[in-house]
Amino acid sequence: MKSPTVKRWNRKAPLTSLPDSTNPYFHKLDTFFTNRSLQNGFSGSVLISKNGNCVYNKCFGYCDYRSKNLMSDTNSFQLASVSKTFTATAVLWCVEHELLSLEDELQKFFPQFPYAHVYIKDLLSHRSGLPNYLYFCSRKCNKGEFLNNEQVLAIMQTEKPAPYALPNKKFEYCNTNYMLLALVVEKVSGKKFSAFMHEIFFEPLEMERTFIYNHEDSLSRKIALSYNSKWEIQKDDCFDGVVGDKGVYSTVSDMFKWDKAFYDGKLLSQQMMKQAYAPRSFEHPGKRNYGYGWRLLQQPDGNYLVYHNGWWHGNNTVFYRYIQDTTAVIILSNRYNKWVYGVQPVFNILYGGKGGDGGFGEE
Repeated sequence: MKSPTVKRWNRKAPLTSLPDSTNPYFHKLDTFFTNRSLQNGFSGSVLISKNGNCVYNKCFGYCDYRSKNLMSDTNSFQLASVSKTFTATAVLWCVEHELLSLEDELQKFFPQFPYAHVYIKDLLSHRSGLPNYLYFCSRKCNKGEFLNNEQVLAIMQTEKPAPYALPNKKFEYCNTNYMLLALVVEKVSGKKFSAFMHEIFFEPLEMERTFIYNHEDSLSRKIALSYNSKWEIQKDDCFDGVVGDKGVYSTVSDMFKWDKAFYDGKLLSQQMMKQAYAPRSFEHPGKRNYGYGWRLLQQPDGNYLVYHNGWWHGNNTVFYRYIQDTTAVIILSNRYNKWVYGVQPVFNILYGGKGGDGGFGEE
């Protein structure tokens, strides 16, 4: 097997810059998000790009409501399930560097794993049929303690909770899949998942405010505290020690760097990206599907809008990418507010047309 190496990328200019307020989208977007902040209590950060250029970037609300510290673009947010885009990219990177194969069975890495014929590709596409650890581990949570990925795997191996379905029989969104994928990355790279992500992706991309959550040292980070809709702090619980399905903290500016890196070919080959964006589930007719770490929404022209949403504690996150013209919609919120997922008005501003406020609500 080849050993992972750190690739450093030289740049003549930074990836992000302040948007020109004279661009044709800025004032409409600013009116929309300002109204949402005033009317719906949105608290968070927004970055919108069109044709690869940032056209809107602004913060709203508070990173710390009690002290009335205003949100800034240096505050990192819990990305929740948007973290899956990072985990999937890490796995596909390992595939391209011949550390593993999409056809590898999970028992290759964990011989005591009690579910046979579950492959890496099944985990990536949520077709494993495995049970969700958020349910079968709930009684294992002790106050003030944190479960980690290794402990969840041990519980699966000893207690063998019943699967939802046979492998590759149907799509069933399940956080267990990405918890296990983080462990696979550790197994084949010989590095902790957080160290691997930092060395292979975050540091070379200069994503200086992006990191994998660690409850032992995260207090030193400048993070946006998480709140429910009543501005009550949403504290960490035992599942915050599990990463891969969630656990990446980032800013909208760093997420814009992440978005652009896919187009620059610095993360994965274009051939591998096509695999990541290919729909994998067809049991039910419709425009929605899932690839390898990405949700897919088919557009009238037949192309797919590539995206992922997230929700963990009070954090609602949105990462939409229209890869045909490199448009991105990045919304990170630290106060629970379901309207965050209603991005149709944003696309109406960017592309014209009229539409409702919704239709994109999956976690």
